[in-house]
Amino acid sequence: MLETGKKGKGTVTVNESNTAKTMGSGTLDVLATPALIALMEETCWRSVADELEDGCGTVGTLLEIRHTAPTPVGMEVTCESTLTEVDGRRLVFEVVARDAKGVVGEGRHERFIIQNEKFQKKANEKFAN
Repeated sequence: MLETGKKGKGTVTVNESNTAKTMGSGTLDVLATPALIALMEETCWRSVADELEDGCGTVGTLLEIRHTAPTPVGMEVTCESTLTEVDGRRLVFEVVARDAKGVVGEGRHERFIIQNEKFQKKANEKFAN
């Protein structure tokens, strides 16, 4: 059973594939906001994945993220997540991302526990209608 306080940690090194210029979120060679968000989401889902029932996963439903400082190519960004609320299938995380010089992003992320097969079937049914 999931309990609040569960922690997660993930890292990414800024490179050409995750810059604002490459990802289309700007023109600079710095970590793109979409890449920061992806790191935050991955850190959260991985932190609880091993505790879910077989065949279950989580999907992101809400992001309240501030990207507060740039990180240049070659620098590593580390994200730490803390599960702060469990309300049935709803999970709420606080996330903080830092590079070697300090905090670069922080916020709140909400995910829901789903049955993978049922969720995928629902998505695929969109092609039938």
